[in-house]
Amino acid sequence: MSFDTLGLSAELLRAVGEQGYTEPTPVQRKSIPIILEGKDVLAGAQTGTGKTAGFTLPMLQRLNINTANNGRRPVRALVLTPTRELAAQVGDSVKTYGRHLPLQSAVVFGGVKINPQIEKLRRGVDILVATPGRLLDHVSQKTVDLSQVEILVLDEADRMLDMGFIHDIRKVLALLPDKNSRQSLLFSATFSNEIKQLANRLLNCPEMIEVARCKTTAERIEQVVHPVDKRRKRELLSHMIGTRNWRQVLVFTRTKHGANRLAQQLDKDGLSAVAIHGNKSQGARTRALADFKRGEVRVLVATDIAARGLDIDQLPHVVNFELPNVPEDYVHRIGRTGRAGNEGEAVSLVCVDEHKLLRDIERLLKREIPKVVLEGYEPDPSIRAEPVQEGRNGKGRSQPRKQEEGRGRRKYGNSQAKSQHQRSGRGQRRAA
Repeated sequence: MSFDTLGLSAELLRAVGEQGYTEPTPVQRKSIPIILEGKDVLAGAQTGTGKTAGFTLPMLQRLNINTANNGRRPVRALVLTPTRELAAQVGDSVKTYGRHLPLQSAVVFGGVKINPQIEKLRRGVDILVATPGRLLDHVSQKTVDLSQVEILVLDEADRMLDMGFIHDIRKVLALLPDKNSRQSLLFSATFSNEIKQLANRLLNCPEMIEVARCKTTAERIEQVVHPVDKRRKRELLSHMIGTRNWRQVLVFTRTKHGANRLAQQLDKDGLSAVAIHGNKSQGARTRALADFKRGEVRVLVATDIAARGLDIDQLPHVVNFELPNVPEDYVHRIGRTGRAGNEGEAVSLVCVDEHKLLRDIERLLKREIPKVVLEGYEPDPSIRAEPVQEGRNGKGRSQPRKQEEGRGRRKYGNSQAKSQHQRSGRGQRRAA
């Protein structure tokens, strides 16, 4: 099947062809005709399967059928994403595929100055791609009106809930036309109970699309675990990158401090490396990603903020320097490789402290990951397991990370900490 069988306009087919694409992915084949019919969609697919084009192409076509009247353009399509990187990626796709259409778009997210975004919005846009926090900043400043939105897209909806955006999403929904008066599309890598509850509130008699069993990893990704002592992980990582001549590798750590430290250590080993995480400015994150894509940086060390939204063509290697505390994050991490039909390799360096985390991941995948002990890096059997540093809370849900949008929400975190401190204090008094 080719793209010209899906009912797309000549302008869109031309843009698709200019990108070198000839055949749609499974999620695109299923979603594009349904969205073109104006139906709501609840779509689940593995990461890296082309979901962005799956909603961007039909959205552009539907908006182009009824172009805005003369005068200021109202926001007619809203795409919500959990991270800045994903927002930028979606914004690029909108521009790429809509280059031959008379539609205007804008991307707004935190971590950068708001005034240029305000100027763009004042000129009028048809399509707005936004992170929830910065979008509500614009709403509070009355620089955006969402009352005429015809199409709403929630991209990576499970990640938005995981990052604690449910309250912001509810606020945004209250500003939109009724769900019977708009088309709503929800895309998610997993279908949790929370996602189903959100879908019931958001969607109107949706068509359900699934192109792969939920919570599975791409079949083209070769996965392997290398058991190794924690103190020798960095040494082994440098050894693998050097001896195997890896030219582009994405490495995941659990903490921001750990990402900074590992990048510095790899640099000392003669491997060009840079860290990317929530404490970095948006400019620094953009530069780091651009340098990595161009091959000027050999190793990109990232926290889980990069597990979604990083779209790197033909990324060959992903390394879990530390396993994530939440099994689902493993799926999202390794999904950065093996994209768009390409093959990829996912390597996990696992110490004795992480054996339980590994079992949880394998339970989620419903399979064992092959273990290969590398000569010279055999684990010391006398080392006892120690508690793993928590990057997430014990319930398997992430703590709210909205401050990573640059919206300045530390007040929430401080009040939460204060509340915990007060509860702790009350407990001490009762114990006394």
